[in-house]
Amino acid sequence: MRLMVIVIFLLGLAPVAAFATDVGFEEVRISNGAEPPLIVGIWYPTDSPATSSALGDVTQTVARGAPLAGNRLPLVVMSHGGAGWYGSHYDTALALAHAGFVAAAVSHAGDTFDDQSRVLQLWRRPAQLHRLIDYMLDDWHGHAQLDATRVGAFGFSNGGFTVLVAAGAIPDLSTIGPFCQTHADQDLCEALRHFGVDVHSIANVPTDAWVHDPRIGALVIAAPSFGFAFGRTGLSGVHAPVQLWSAADDRHQPHPDYDEPVRDHLPRAPDFHMVANAGHYDFLPPCDARLSRLRPEICISLPGFDRAAFHEQFNVNVVDFFKRMLR
Repeated sequence: MRLMVIVIFLLGLAPVAAFATDVGFEEVRISNGAEPPLIVGIWYPTDSPATSSALGDVTQTVARGAPLAGNRLPLVVMSHGGAGWYGSHYDTALALAHAGFVAAAVSHAGDTFDDQSRVLQLWRRPAQLHRLIDYMLDDWHGHAQLDATRVGAFGFSNGGFTVLVAAGAIPDLSTIGPFCQTHADQDLCEALRHFGVDVHSIANVPTDAWVHDPRIGALVIAAPSFGFAFGRTGLSGVHAPVQLWSAADDRHQPHPDYDEPVRDHLPRAPDFHMVANAGHYDFLPPCDARLSRLRPEICISLPGFDRAAFHEQFNVNVVDFFKRMLR
């Protein structure tokens, strides 16, 4: 054990929970100004034994409220897609925690499964992510064991948009109205109509409404929404390395209008992955039988696509990217 610690020191690597074997978990509420607190899920390395525990409609193996293990731990904040919640990517959070990261995911108030009241007030999301980073680095009970120089961000769909903005991008929301006039049959535009969103009411969002966080040193995004709203100029402020995932059969947000503009216009080429035969919601964890009955539109994959097998490899790749980029 002493030799292992010496090797870690000589390699210049932080002893990231080197001997932790399980994952701790807790749910917290953090200040959101004059609004109700934001609800956050946090996964982290621990030496305490984990047990089976319910998380919404799924079950995870965690040690609830256990002590945090390790020092100088890297942090990854996570942003879910529209109508999601902090547990939307729990399997990726578990994989990160097993690898020695602290993963903290926020439920974006106004754009969750039980509250779609502010679904297109997209500027709220990066501000909420910024509050999450502040909380984790300054106020969380384990903040002294985090490394503030190693912060990553993960986002899916609306969450991909969120972390791009947080990392320095500036979108032009005035493009959404004309886009949906031309592409009225796209699922995203149909959803906006379903929720009664006036896409023209947000055409003049000032650039200072978008909150950036220079502490973000790497980002992983999957099927980002509103990719067409950035352009080369809007993405010019994103300097952190990006891993970008695209579903080849994404019928909700077809990649030529969403993923490819991001891929082509980032200042530096991303680590790009096109997933054959995958749909938009295949970036969500596999569903159990009950959720499949309740939400077949997000649970059923195309014939021949093994979502469980994909997520095993997806999580390995995400963890490896953050390990390499957040040294």
